[in-house]
Amino acid sequence: MKPRTRRAVAIAAGVAIVGVAVGLVLKAFQSNLVFFFTPTQVAGKQAPLDRNFRIGGLVEEGSVKRQADALRVNFKVTDGAQTIPVTYIGILPDLFKEGKGVVAEGKLGADGLFTASQVLAKHDENYMPPEAAEALKQAGHPMAKEKFAGQGGKP
Repeated sequence: MKPRTRRAVAIAAGVAIVGVAVGLVLKAFQSNLVFFFTPTQVAGKQAPLDRNFRIGGLVEEGSVKRQADALRVNFKVTDGAQTIPVTYIGILPDLFKEGKGVVAEGKLGADGLFTASQVLAKHDENYMPPEAAEALKQAGHPMAKEKFAGQGGKP
């Protein structure tokens, strides 16, 4: 084999190896990517049915229902415009309360019920996930105006 041919084969093999590595990295990145949707977007059928995503807003007042087994909890997440029912099996964070901010990660069923695999509650009175705060502000929710009035309107 001529040196020129060997060099061309080595370059082609190197490009192929780099291409496979880039493809594997992109596939791993895509499978771990979790998008955020508001209840209005979920109700508008913008959320995927076949993969995990996060939904955020406020826990609707009077919607928290604990089952007899004490681990299953049903509640509703709202952004002021739309409400999505959520079910979760597990121990809720200590700061989880009605009327407070929440972000839940899981999948949406064909029946419109969001089955959460993880529930996150805000960690203090002045914090809410930016996407959830923006959704509340767009829906004209009074809590968004109160909480972020002193922060230049930014969540």
